[in-house]
Amino acid sequence: MPLSEQEQRLLEEMERNLYKNDADFVATVGGAGRGRPNYRSIVLGILLAVAGVAGLIAGVALQILVVGVLGFALMFAGVLIAITPSKRVSASSIPSEPSAPRARRSGGGFMDRLNDRWDRRQDGRD
Repeated sequence: MPLSEQEQRLLEEMERNLYKNDADFVATVGGAGRGRPNYRSIVLGILLAVAGVAGLIAGVALQILVVGVLGFALMFAGVLIAITPSKRVSASSIPSEPSAPRARRSGGGFMDRLNDRWDRRQDGRD
């Protein structure tokens, strides 16, 4: 069942407000505009993880606890570096605001208008 014109306008207004007010959330959840993976951090993480495994094995073989713990910590840090996405967000990775006609602004905010409409509907049914 298709949306009515009013529902489509309301959905578009909600979408515009989301893009305008919470661009970081949209970029995180959007997934489509994430861009290329950071291969440098992946390679660095893998190299650290391999060095950490070597340190862990050396610590166990030599029975030196400190070397084993440091190897494990190095391995753990390498894995974290490899799997953590970069925090740099380019301008192209944030979706642009959809092109739709500007809704006229009334006195209250979006949620106030929505609550007023809800109250009017409830009053009409009683």
